[in-house]
Amino acid sequence: MSDIPAFPYADLWEERSIHSVANLTRADGAAFLEAAARCGVRTHVTALPLADANRALDRLRAGEVEGALVLVPEGAARGNP
Repeated sequence: MSDIPAFPYADLWEERSIHSVANLTRADGAAFLEAAARCGVRTHVTALPLADANRALDRLRAGEVEGALVLVPEGAARGNP
């Protein structure tokens, strides 16, 4: 007999819900961003050039990314090294 494969039981037994909203308008987005600003939501985005995609993946795997990491065309990157 083979071993029973490992399974993330916490994902199965803890209560979870996934919600998706696909039909938003530009006005909905603007209203959301205005509400987020009033509530004090702050974002952290690091932009890297597309040529650094492998470096970006390495940073993600190493847990070195706080917030969002965005790949942009050459010459447009700004953010943390």
